[in-house]
Formats: sequence, C-alpha cells, structure tokens
Amino acid sequence: MLETYNISQYSLAAVLDVERNNVYRWANEKRDPSAETVVEIVRALRSMNPQAAEDFVNLYLGNEI
Repeated sequence: MLETYNISQYSLAAVLDVERNNVYRWANEKRDPSAETVVEIVRALRSMNPQAAEDFVNLYLGNEI
C-alpha cells in the first residue's frame, strides 16, 4: 500500500509517532500491528491520502467489515 501511494515508511512512522523499524516490520510481515495500531494506521493514512486508507482497510480487513 505504501509503495502504491508513494508513502514512505519514514513519513508514516512520523505521523504515527513510532520508530520506522515498527513500520518496516509491519510492511514486511515480520510483525503484525495490534488492533489499536491498525486503527491508528488507518487514521494516519487518511490524513496523508484518504484513498490509501480505504484501500488499506479493504486489503487488511477484507470481507471482515
């Protein structure tokens, strides 16, 4: 999702106020974000690019919503 919308891991980490290492781990499926963090990611993406946020929700949660 980050590559598709040209959002750097660094910029997402800055908006989330977390270390870039965390974003790297999530993006590379080395670690899953907590449910609370998923909500924060959606909010951060929405502030950066609303379409990226919508696509993230669809990709991450799929048919669960």
